[in-house]
Amino acid sequence: MTQLNTQFGKVAVLLGGHSAEREVSLKSGQAVLNALQNAGVDAIAFDPKEQPLWQLKELGIERVFIALHGRGGEDGTIQGALEFMGLPYTGSNVLGSALAMDKIRCKHLFKSAGLSTAPYAVVDSKHGFDTTAIMNELKKVMVKPSHEGSSIGMAQANNAQELDAALAEAFKFDSQVLVEQWITGREFTITVLGDDVQPVIEMTTPNGFYDYQAKYQSNTTQYHCPADLSASDTEHLQAMALAAFELVGASGWGRVDAMQDADGNFYLLEVNTVPGMTEKSLVPMAAKANGASFEQLVVRILEQTL
Repeated sequence: MTQLNTQFGKVAVLLGGHSAEREVSLKSGQAVLNALQNAGVDAIAFDPKEQPLWQLKELGIERVFIALHGRGGEDGTIQGALEFMGLPYTGSNVLGSALAMDKIRCKHLFKSAGLSTAPYAVVDSKHGFDTTAIMNELKKVMVKPSHEGSSIGMAQANNAQELDAALAEAFKFDSQVLVEQWITGREFTITVLGDDVQPVIEMTTPNGFYDYQAKYQSNTTQYHCPADLSASDTEHLQAMALAAFELVGASGWGRVDAMQDADGNFYLLEVNTVPGMTEKSLVPMAAKANGASFEQLVVRILEQTL
């Protein structure tokens, strides 16, 4: 029988929610809940879509593990509500969550701080834009809604016609869209846990890029952990990731995505403050390569609320 872990009191795992990433969040939250319960923590599942948030107090909850992805859970909204209620929670604070969720403002920050990131344009549905001019400047692009995760609403475009179609789709999710110059090369992700940077993971997929299907549904996606990089490239990438994580005000735990082009240059893509925690997820993979089980990882993240 598992010994009861009383140091945390009663814990709510927030999962599900209202965002476009609800299905992924339900899986992440269930995995986290199982791990906490296996570690003897008095933990329950709590879905803000099904229950009003003030019930956390009624239920005697003392701290919260946030496993909500996307809007409402990863953008500072739930963080602000929990701070107002006086409930400690995992991960980044209001500012760090809100900034990291905003791909466009992250790009502005990276650029102003001198961190390497691909050239880009910002398109707003409320203002006029010239797709031909954008394509002339950037040649081939990746289109990303500013506030979505899990590659939702993302598409690549090779010409103005394709860009028009990609923007029309992206505008279903966000009025502001990031149009980023396409980088042909290797894709990496770097987990930050407290002040520690975990082993770098490289993702390879036949999909063209690491999209929603490659992340959650594909059996052809391959993960290399630690990534096949020189010691100096690994250190450079980890330092770049930590700098980006701290720059946007993120804290606790998270993931930074990056790419390397054919010339060996690294480029920051984005910061994720509540990355996936499913059995296929990257943070547990990096922690495992560093000697921590999924259960130990989840408890370590929760310990940051003490």
